[in-house]
Amino acid sequence: MAKHYDRLETRAPARREADLFRRLPQVIAAAQRLPAWRRHLRGVDPEAVTDRATLACLPVLRKSDLPATQRAKLPFGGLLPGRPSDYRRLMMSPGPIFEPERHDDDPWRVARALAATGAGRRDIVLNTFSYHLTPGAWCFDAGARVLGCAVIPAGPGNSDAQLDLIEAYRPTLYAGVPDFLKILLDLGAARGRDLSSLKRAVVSGAAFPPSLQAEFRERGIDAYQCYATAECGIIAYETPAREGLVLNEDIIVEILRPGTGQPVAEGEVGEIAVTILDPNKPLIRFAVGDLTAALPGRSPCGRTNQRIRGWLGRADQSAKVKGMFVRPEQVAAVAARHPELGRCRLVVTRAGETDAMCLRAEAATPGIGLAEAVKASVREVFKLSGAVELVAPGILPNDGKVIDDTRAPG
Repeated sequence: MAKHYDRLETRAPARREADLFRRLPQVIAAAQRLPAWRRHLRGVDPEAVTDRATLACLPVLRKSDLPATQRAKLPFGGLLPGRPSDYRRLMMSPGPIFEPERHDDDPWRVARALAATGAGRRDIVLNTFSYHLTPGAWCFDAGARVLGCAVIPAGPGNSDAQLDLIEAYRPTLYAGVPDFLKILLDLGAARGRDLSSLKRAVVSGAAFPPSLQAEFRERGIDAYQCYATAECGIIAYETPAREGLVLNEDIIVEILRPGTGQPVAEGEVGEIAVTILDPNKPLIRFAVGDLTAALPGRSPCGRTNQRIRGWLGRADQSAKVKGMFVRPEQVAAVAARHPELGRCRLVVTRAGETDAMCLRAEAATPGIGLAEAVKASVREVFKLSGAVELVAPGILPNDGKVIDDTRAPG
């Protein structure tokens, strides 16, 4: 297996947890010196946030809210310190979301994920993430250079030129979306080009199904997944153990019930929320809109940080019923009124030519009148009528889905 990047990866979990929460109050205090964070965290005493229970009491900042926040005070919405000229690069992700890059060697914390693949000095990285406006390519470029790798700034597309690059420079590691690697391999095979130097790949930004993983192995490429966002950098990465993705260091990850700020039980699917322990670029309970679940135990590779299952879908599950939006937050609001309820799911269907919805809710011991009381709460919270079906615990799938829109598109 690849050697560890540093001793932080193998420290005792309790020691890591203590270190993270020792540093967290300083980061919250730094955030509160910025106008948008000061409003968002109004009334929060940084020194009181010392464990996961107290962190869970803080409000969530949703990625979907960033565009409006930034438009109100361009370019960074009062969430970041300094002026645009204080940063090394100024980029933009879809949304639009404006993303600055600091003057650090590895500001997106990518080197650790690359090191897990065995990457190091004398490796040549074919970086096919986009260098145009968005941070993706720059994230991996910086991480590779920290490890002493040479980088080919290829970007995506222009496949014929990429084949020329590969034959000339003989890169050993591909970085990019998995689909484009398959395009290059197929094109190279069809044209009799020599792409045999590519032995490893780090892929992100798109689904990487088991069938494609197997195909790459058959073609002699050891491919590793990593999970990242433009705001957070690398959140988790795959190791040679091939058992889930290990969380990056210097971050706190929570898995929340969609539409709420409440952590789910271990193993349950929920929305990823990230806290970045960087007082110069603070992020506190940043809900990225993706679903995952925690894996129990430690990785056989020796890294001791928590593991996640990887990307399991989107947490943004709003739907329109009879002309009105229904949202996961409303499902959570109904559940909060009735402590007897466990996992809930709003199922949206068509009854004849009319939208219909039914709240399916788990209840271990449903008392008399509970279904009618929940039905009244549905009507009050959603401003729409809907049916209620109480089911036994464990009946609803553990997939993080809170709103299930079963209507045919169109």
